[in-house]
Amino acid sequence: MTISEQHAASVRHATAYWTVGPEQGELRSEDLSVPGPGEALVRTLYSGISKGTELVVHHASVPACVADAMAAPNQDGDFPYPVKFGYLTVGVVEDGPEGWAGKTVFCLYPHQDRFIVPVESLTVIPDGVPARRAVLTGTVETAINGLWEAGPRLGDRVAVIGAGLVGGMVAKLLAGFPLARLQLIDVDPAKRAFADALGVDFSHPDDALPDCDIVIHCSASQEGLQRSLQLVGDDGDIIEMSWYADRKISLPLGEDFHARRLSIRASQVGMVARARRHRRTNAERLALAVSLLQDPVFDVFLTGSSTFEELPGVVQRLADGTLDALCHVIEYPSAKVSSTEAKSTEVQSTEATR
Repeated sequence: MTISEQHAASVRHATAYWTVGPEQGELRSEDLSVPGPGEALVRTLYSGISKGTELVVHHASVPACVADAMAAPNQDGDFPYPVKFGYLTVGVVEDGPEGWAGKTVFCLYPHQDRFIVPVESLTVIPDGVPARRAVLTGTVETAINGLWEAGPRLGDRVAVIGAGLVGGMVAKLLAGFPLARLQLIDVDPAKRAFADALGVDFSHPDDALPDCDIVIHCSASQEGLQRSLQLVGDDGDIIEMSWYADRKISLPLGEDFHARRLSIRASQVGMVARARRHRRTNAERLALAVSLLQDPVFDVFLTGSSTFEELPGVVQRLADGTLDALCHVIEYPSAKVSSTEAKSTEVQSTEATR
């Protein structure tokens, strides 16, 4: 076999989702070689669509001034397009350093059916966390970072505005804190059932209780942030977890904002929150996030699924509002293979015990 033939035999093909223009996405084929030292080849089982950020990319609305800062860890291409973007992926290691083969892992990787990354980029999914649920790891990480930024204390009164994916995740984690009061606030009354599933009190913004120690804003709306200023108590903190991309937001900072000594502080998952930055790494934050997913209540965040081939249409339906979702799961052909293999192993194990 010639050198060129050996090279051709070693090349694998992968398919990935790319944003190729404003509200235009497509699946593209690319070549993969063999993993190098310290690298792993991962076969994707599931990926999740993080609707807020991914739709900003889909609309080509990433401001040029933050294009570098908002790049995903394993992104290809540049904003606005063409760009391969995404960060909620779960797969199985097919090839890699000793001890890695066969492990189910989470990775901050775009929507792609196979990929190669350094093993340091992988978070091993522990026993008790289903692979499908593990796509939420990155969202739990975002919520953890927001809570590290907020620093809730014993007996606090806390409001979370916006019962979407991030807001709901923040409220779910806060439900385990010894708070005096916690409300999940949204303009949509249908979100009450979602809050009930999380074990959290629900309120419409008009009925929300004031004098909060902390308000965590996740609605990505001007009205939500304005309501945050009204609900937080004197000397209170507003943690802003929404990203408005290129939209302009107006706030009434000329009213009682200064007199009440209010604070608005940003939280963004790209860097560990200031309160933990010197004592926690990004890898430790991800490991904490995936460990929390053993609780089956997190399945309420997974609100639908589609095949990988359907992904371009799914993104457009999310963008135009004809598909509603918290986290929409993309299922890859290998997920069915893994499920079949697991059932086969279970049957063989049962027969062996007879």
